[in-house]
Amino acid sequence: MIPRYSRPDMVKIWEPENRFRIWFEIEAHATEALAELGVVPQSAAEALWKWWATNPAIDVAAIDAIEAVTKHDVIAFLTWVAEQVGDEARFMHQGMTSSDVLDTCLAVQLTQATDILLADLDALLAAIKARAFEHKFTPTIGRSHGIHAEPVTFGMKLAQAYAEFARCKARLEIARVEIATCAISGAVGTFANIDPKVETHVAAKLGLSVEPVSTQVIPRDRHAMYFATLGVIASSIERLAVEIRHLQRTEVLEAEEYFSPGQKGSSAMPHKRNPVLTENLTGLARMVRGYVTPALENVALWHERDISHSSVERYIGPDATITLDFALARLTEVVEKLLVYPERMQKNLDRMGGLVHSQRVLLALTQAGMSREDSYAAVQRNAMKVWDSDGSLSLMELLKADADVAAKLNAQEIEDKFNLDYHFKHIDTIFERVFGA
Repeated sequence: MIPRYSRPDMVKIWEPENRFRIWFEIEAHATEALAELGVVPQSAAEALWKWWATNPAIDVAAIDAIEAVTKHDVIAFLTWVAEQVGDEARFMHQGMTSSDVLDTCLAVQLTQATDILLADLDALLAAIKARAFEHKFTPTIGRSHGIHAEPVTFGMKLAQAYAEFARCKARLEIARVEIATCAISGAVGTFANIDPKVETHVAAKLGLSVEPVSTQVIPRDRHAMYFATLGVIASSIERLAVEIRHLQRTEVLEAEEYFSPGQKGSSAMPHKRNPVLTENLTGLARMVRGYVTPALENVALWHERDISHSSVERYIGPDATITLDFALARLTEVVEKLLVYPERMQKNLDRMGGLVHSQRVLLALTQAGMSREDSYAAVQRNAMKVWDSDGSLSLMELLKADADVAAKLNAQEIEDKFNLDYHFKHIDTIFERVFGA
C-alpha cells in the first residue's frame, strides 16, 4: 500500500518484523506444548523463551538473505532462529508444516487489523451520532431518483448512516470470530505427526479458536467472508460519501467538506471548493471491493491445498485493511468537520412552489370522497403547472383555485396540508429505534 493512504498502526501489523514475531510465538508455543507431552525436551522450549525474553531485534535482512538461497520463507526463518538459539532449536517445527505457521499467523494479523477497524467504526459512529442529534429537526428535502420527493431532516439522513455503519460493525465482529482460527495439524491436516493438543494450546495462547478441519490449510471460505465484509463496509463508506458529494454541488450546496485556510481547490480556477475527500473515499471504496473477488476465487484450492491463494493474500491482506482503515478515519474527519447549511436546505425545500406536499393533498382528497384516480389527476395537473414554471407558481394557490379540489377541501384545509412539521412527527421514534431511548 502506498504511504499516502496508510496509517502507521495498521501498517505495523503487516511489516515483516511483526509477521516474524508471530511466527516465533507460534513455533515457541507449539514447542512448549510438545514438551508438556514429552515429545521434545523441556529444555527446548525453555531455550526458545529464554532467547525471546531478551527481546531480540528481528533481522529481516538476514532472513531474506537465507530465503534467497532456500527459496522458502518458513525454512529461512527457522534457519535464522536456529542460528540465534543454538542446538535446542532443532526441536522447533516438530510435526508441523509451513501452512500451520502461515495460516495461523494470517489469522492473528487479520484479528489485529480487525481490532483497529472496529475502533475506527466506533469513532465514525460517534461522529455521525453527534451530528445526527445536532440536526435532528433540521428540515431538508428528501430526494428519490435525484428529484425532490418529500421533506426529511438532515439528522434523519445521518441516523440512516449510523444504522448502516452499526450493521457494518456487527458484521465485522462476526467476521473477526470467523477468521480467528488456528491450524496446527501437520501435512494434509491429519495430525499424524503432531498431537491435536498442541493446536489447542497454541490457539489458546494466541486468542484463536481451533479450526475443526484444516486439511493442510484453513479453509478459504472464512477469508472470503472476511474480505466480503470489508467490501460491504467500503460500499457503505461510498454511500455516505456520494451523498455528501451531491449535497456539495453548486446548485444544491446544502452541506460541504470543510475547506481549510490556505487550501486550494483548482490549479486553474481560484473559486473552486471541490469535494476531494469524499471523491477520494469513492475511489478507495472501489479498491477495497476489488479485493473481494480474489478472496472468493481463493476458496477453490486443489485437494488438501495448493499455493495459488498465497500470492493473492500477500496483496489483499495488507492492502484491504490498510485502505479501509484510512478510509474510515477520513470519513470520520469529514463528518466531524462537515459544514451544514440549514438556510440553503430551507431554500431548496421552498424552491418548487410547494410540490413536496402533493401527497398530503392527494390523500386528503381521497378521504374527502374523491376517487384516488380523480384525486391524483387533480393534484397532478396543478403540480405540472408549478413544475413547468420552475417553481414560480404556488401549488397551494393553484389548488385553491381548482374547482374540483375546492369542492372537496376548503382553503384552510388545503393550507393545513402544507405544514412542514407534519412530516417530522415520528422523528423521535426513528431516533429511538436507531440510538435507543
